[in-house]
Amino acid sequence: MDIMLILQIIVLLGAIFIGVRLGGIGIGYAGGAGVLILGLVLGMKPGNIPWDVILIIASVISAISAMQLAGGLDFLVQIAERILRSNPKHINYLAPIVTYFLTIFAGTGHTAFSMIPVIVEVAKEQHIKPVCPLSIAVVASQIAITASPVSAAVIYMSGVLENFGWSYPVLLVIWLATTFIGCMITAFIMTHIQNMDLDSDPVYQQRLAKGLVKAPEPSAVKTLKPFAKRSVGIFLLGVLAVVFYASAISPAVGLIKHVIVPRDAAIISLMMLVGFLITVCCKADISNVASTSVFKSGMVAIICVLGVAWLGDTFVSGHSAEIKSFAASTVAAYPALLAVVFFFAAMLLYSQAATAKAITPAIVAALGITSSNPGDSYMLVACFAAVSALFVLPTYPTLLGAVQMDDTGTTRIGKWVFNHAFFLPGILAIVFSVALGFLATKLF
Repeated sequence: MDIMLILQIIVLLGAIFIGVRLGGIGIGYAGGAGVLILGLVLGMKPGNIPWDVILIIASVISAISAMQLAGGLDFLVQIAERILRSNPKHINYLAPIVTYFLTIFAGTGHTAFSMIPVIVEVAKEQHIKPVCPLSIAVVASQIAITASPVSAAVIYMSGVLENFGWSYPVLLVIWLATTFIGCMITAFIMTHIQNMDLDSDPVYQQRLAKGLVKAPEPSAVKTLKPFAKRSVGIFLLGVLAVVFYASAISPAVGLIKHVIVPRDAAIISLMMLVGFLITVCCKADISNVASTSVFKSGMVAIICVLGVAWLGDTFVSGHSAEIKSFAASTVAAYPALLAVVFFFAAMLLYSQAATAKAITPAIVAALGITSSNPGDSYMLVACFAAVSALFVLPTYPTLLGAVQMDDTGTTRIGKWVFNHAFFLPGILAIVFSVALGFLATKLF
């Protein structure tokens, strides 16, 4: 390892470390600064900016923001709260189910923010440590990105894999089944290995004695805006339209053989159309779209992807030969190692889509996967869930939100950074999802 490579790694990890310490949009800022240093000081050619990923995220966020403005998110939260309160003793299973499907529907894990206070209240009512359902629910909201038909990660990866004979509907079925079952197995294990008794937690007792814990509040019926349900219906039709069109142009399905509008352009335009229809049909005040919480968190996510993904691609592109050599010699012999590569890349790149885009081309080239020789492409299908390792560093917005909103103090970050409440359920969910992925690929 020469001195130049060492310096490049220091800049890569240093920019990420500083970004993590800054938090939020600072991760994107630090990533951009890292690109500048790698380029001007260490002579690396700047990598590709993932414009397709950024534009897909922006279009989906704009549509969800319109739905939030029309009251649609309040309606979804109301439904989810009814589900949680209908059988509160099983909150460890119901909480991740709710956050998982909210992410599947919306294509972003930030929807979990709206459920965190509800999960905390229901857990307190049952004298269950909120950390138990919260940790699994946050992880489920992240892993569900790799199965959502409107997520940038799924759009990108399915586009790559279709060239190797995998149809879009088959990929959705595999990723939906494996990630959901993986999350449920994780919920089962965590339920049986954790001490869930809230009253036995010393931190909770200390906070209770100091008056820092609010008493559980009864469910309040929130008045919905007049067109809340309609906005959800329009968004749902948009999601179904994305699934139908992406399936129709899939070479394995072949309903549309002469493709004029590619998949990325289709999902971007469909989501913009959804935003337009919600604005017009639900009488949403378009001047307030940019002020919604979803829009603000979405813009932060876009800048983070821009900075960190650009930084990662700059480093990966500059060392593509070494990465290909490593992949050809190790991943080919031990396919599960691809999941490890995805895992550590996602931990640093902070985005499922950015990780997939940075690593996948190098793996495809290294293993010699082509349309005429798609043999090892099953590895990409099976290991895709591993790009969801955004929970490793305890700085992701929904993870921090869970820590801050749990007033019992049971959801906390340890002194050693990695010993936090989300690490073990996150590892388990990815391991089970990937293992099930390898089994599922044998069936297709």
